[in-house]
Amino acid sequence: QVQLVESGGGLVQPGGSLRLSCAASGRTSQIYVMAWYRQGPGKQREPVASITLGTGTNYADSVKGRFTITRDAGKDTVNLQMNSLKPEDTAVYYCNTVSYGAINAWGQGTQVTVSS
Repeated sequence: QVQLVESGGGLVQPGGSLRLSCAASGRTSQIYVMAWYRQGPGKQREPVASITLGTGTNYADSVKGRFTITRDAGKDTVNLQMNSLKPEDTAVYYCNTVSYGAINAWGQGTQVTVSS
C-alpha cells in the first residue's frame, strides 16, 4: 500500500502563490502516476494536474499556464506550484497516486483558500 501526506495549503490573496507537496511512503516503487485533484464548495472532485512515468504531465484547462506539477526524483514527492491564484481555485486539494494494478491511493486533503 501507499500512504500519502500533503502539506502547504493555506489562505492567499488573489494573484498570490502557494506550493503544495505530497510525500508518498510504502510501496512507492509501484507508483506510475502522481496527481492532484481538488474539490471546491458544492462541486465534484476534479483532476488538476498529473505526472505519469515515461509520459509527462497533464493539466486541467483551468490551470494551464498557472500551475506546475513536478516530481522530486528519488524522494517520492510530488509538488504543485500554484501561481496567479484566483478565488475559483479555492478547494480542498487531494494528492493521488496510481500504482500498477490500478491501485489508487489518496491523501487526506489540504485546504486552499483564495480570498482578499
